[in-house]
Amino acid sequence: MNIERKPGVKRTSAGEGGIPLLSSSIRRSQREGLFPVISEIKVRSEKEGDLLGGRDPVALARKMASCPVAGISVVTEPEHFGGNMDLLRTVAASIDLPVLHKDFIVSTRQIEESADAGASAILLISEILGTEQMRVLIEEAKNRGLETLVEAHSAEELNKILHLPFDLMGINNRDITIYEVDDSNVSRTEALAVHCSDGRLLVSESSIASAEEVRRAGKSGADAVLVGTAVLKAPSIQEFLKELTSVGWPV
Repeated sequence: MNIERKPGVKRTSAGEGGIPLLSSSIRRSQREGLFPVISEIKVRSEKEGDLLGGRDPVALARKMASCPVAGISVVTEPEHFGGNMDLLRTVAASIDLPVLHKDFIVSTRQIEESADAGASAILLISEILGTEQMRVLIEEAKNRGLETLVEAHSAEELNKILHLPFDLMGINNRDITIYEVDDSNVSRTEALAVHCSDGRLLVSESSIASAEEVRRAGKSGADAVLVGTAVLKAPSIQEFLKELTSVGWPV
């Protein structure tokens, strides 16, 4: 099945003929015996400050894509994380991997912009969205050929979203509403993953900085990890990503 996008925009495909869906790419990594890692392009963080250090984000994305990662996340929120839609557009155009668009997405217009920029999936944050609002956004994403990764940070938020028809479940180990400046860690995934046994792929997000933490997330039930700041701060991005993916699958 191929899903056509508007002219000039990359096409997402579940099979041959285009960029694979993020879920398909995660499963492919698993079949290849690798732990699925979603790497991330993020300009800055409230906790760590500047993360690019003068480096070209597109060149960094290509370096990440040269590793056996399942996809690349791009943070476009401008005020706290220094991103913009041009960053998403240029990264998506430069790599042949699924791109996850991360922002505080609250409108169908933002989803339209995500699709036009070449994203394969979008992040929806349950803590800032109502149930019916999420339902509308999930349906709009589906109509645009985008997968939805819906994240929670608490058991209450999980209960709020489990009945919704999204594609991938996310557990954010940190609190995005305070811009991830808290010191939570992968133990958040360990505590909440037991509630996520409905067959959807589970992604452990944030606060992951070592192969041991990837292993812990996997043993708790995560199918993939999203790693941002630690990748950008690593002395060698490629060696670090190789270390994480080499945790292997099954864990």
